[in-house]
Amino acid sequence: MARGKPRVATTSLAGCFGCHMSLLDIDERILDLVELVDFDKSPIDDIKQFTGRCDIGLIEGGCCHEENVAVLRDFRQHCDILISIGDCATMGGIPALRNMVPLDQCLREAYIDGPSVYNPSGKVPDDREIPLMLDRVYPAHEVVKINYHLPGCPPSADTLFAALTALLTDQPVELPYELIRYD
Repeated sequence: MARGKPRVATTSLAGCFGCHMSLLDIDERILDLVELVDFDKSPIDDIKQFTGRCDIGLIEGGCCHEENVAVLRDFRQHCDILISIGDCATMGGIPALRNMVPLDQCLREAYIDGPSVYNPSGKVPDDREIPLMLDRVYPAHEVVKINYHLPGCPPSADTLFAALTALLTDQPVELPYELIRYD
């Protein structure tokens, strides 16, 4: 049985979802993209689980808790090519600002001592349903092998479209300076 179009999966880990918004900002070119690919597990089509092997996985955000790590490892297992998109995935981004403060101090400020916190129990939430926080925020490449990195906060729609179409048409990913400069 012949295989259909290439499959693309996307996820957002510890980030703001801005990279997915940038992907949607390709506007009418999304119709061109849909001609080239089928989306698999992604908030774009609301598929929650992988339905099969994927050619490309787009990773937005870094890893701040154990669930992020599990999702990222699942993407590495199911995707031939992984692309970290945006500063949170490539460097930790804004969430990594907490790396300058020990985790116990961050949790204490967030749940006990913060100026707008009302917590009469004086406890940091510790329910088993809450993913275990990591000691720091890790960029994606410190957890799994990443094949390509697209910087930016977020990368532009043009950058995402150019990188994806190059990969999907077996062209080298050679992005002009204008698509990766942030000065």
